[in-house]
Amino acid sequence: MDRTLKALSLTLSYPSVELQDAMPEIGAIFGADPRIAPDTRAALQKLADDIGQSDLFDVQESYVMLFDRSRTLSLNLFEHVHGESRDRGGAMVSLIETYREGGFEPATTELPDHLPVLLEFLSTRPFAEAQETLADAAHILDALTTRLARRESGYGAAFAALSQLAGAQSDADAVAGMLAQPDDDPTDLEALDAVWEETEVTFGPDPNAGCPQVRDMLACMDKPAFNATPAPTNLNRSA
Repeated sequence: MDRTLKALSLTLSYPSVELQDAMPEIGAIFGADPRIAPDTRAALQKLADDIGQSDLFDVQESYVMLFDRSRTLSLNLFEHVHGESRDRGGAMVSLIETYREGGFEPATTELPDHLPVLLEFLSTRPFAEAQETLADAAHILDALTTRLARRESGYGAAFAALSQLAGAQSDADAVAGMLAQPDDDPTDLEALDAVWEETEVTFGPDPNAGCPQVRDMLACMDKPAFNATPAPTNLNRSA
């Protein structure tokens, strides 16, 4: 198991007492990984300290405001590609199939494209495979790093680390396209409700489709959701 990817998966999960208790060990894992730049390792260790030592209610509230009530910071990766379209539902069905092909059954109520779930899966795969998957999503990781930096959030270090582990240069135009979308105001509940009133995500397998690798599905992530072009065949599945 890649302990750093597992540690990043846990760090980006909803805070709990158990997670706080594990933060000293998680911080040590970050500090010992030479694949991550020294300044990013230090920022990760500070993030681990902040999560572990802060009041749990405050940490949970901050997490919700960032990732649950800010669509532009969504941890559901296909959100940044398909929004709530049917294409996203088909992509997630394929992703579930890929998890199962790898002997991985997520024990969570989160959607399969939730970043902590994907990272947990990748932590069980050969690093070359995990790196290719992260590289395909590099522009999403970089855009989220920038958005979190704007909000002065320590969580940005987790995305910076993932970008470094990806070992690939992101598409500058794709990053710019994502950053061109205005940041959500998590305190504006009326606007938040309006944004989320979109097409229901529909799940349903295509009996004629194969089971693509995770990286093949993430490879289509070359444009932000607002300007998304029609999905490739392996993502263009309907219920």
